[in-house]
Amino acid sequence: MRSYDEYPEYISVAERKRKAQIAVEKLKQKDPEIEPVLIEGRKLATTWWGKAWNDNLERYSDYENRIGRGRSYVRHGAVLDLKIKRGKIKALVKGSRAKPYKVEIEIRPLEDEIWKKIKKSSEGKIDSLQELLAGKFPKALSELFTTKGSGLFPAPTEISFDCSCPDWAALCKHVAAVLYGVGARLDHDPSLFFTLRGVKVEELITDVIQGKTKAMLGKAQVKSRRILEDADITAIFGVEVEKGNE
Repeated sequence: MRSYDEYPEYISVAERKRKAQIAVEKLKQKDPEIEPVLIEGRKLATTWWGKAWNDNLERYSDYENRIGRGRSYVRHGAVLDLKIKRGKIKALVKGSRAKPYKVEIEIRPLEDEIWKKIKKSSEGKIDSLQELLAGKFPKALSELFTTKGSGLFPAPTEISFDCSCPDWAALCKHVAAVLYGVGARLDHDPSLFFTLRGVKVEELITDVIQGKTKAMLGKAQVKSRRILEDADITAIFGVEVEKGNE
């Protein structure tokens, strides 16, 4: 027996995409602000942040046997709308029924202690916000961000979800499609990851810059003290202190 909302086997990929596109156009008539997920090419994600998001989902045993159900859905344009806010993802997913299913996913904010440790460990390793969002940073930082339990990415225990479909599965294909859709969305706007986790990416860069500035000021103060000490010697003893060639 075919399970709820499963696509009939005889429907081609082209037909599925066509139906999804029709659904998107209908939704846009009511809400021009909808943001469908469009997968370009064979890969679901291509940037560091998008791929790291997907890799994080797939490495947990809680999800590894079920998350794959959403790959074909997101590939075929079934995620008609996807919005990311602080700690929340809302989406509409096309199934076999005329009305799209509503999916809501909640993700707990990143713990303060973890965020503080990440900021501290990142000092001196990030040159700019642009490089951070482009995934251009040392391997050590990449490992720090993706560490299980103490990195930036959420564990299954930090993720809860709900779908309006009648599928009894704990993680239905519609939720799985939305989770993969997030990876695709991060390809286009990686700053949304920090929004989702409830932290300010600018904070990370600011702390790194401040750390560099303090180090530079510390060196400048040491040099200033040496100069002042030389001036004091001249004033007290009336002699010029010879300086070596620089």
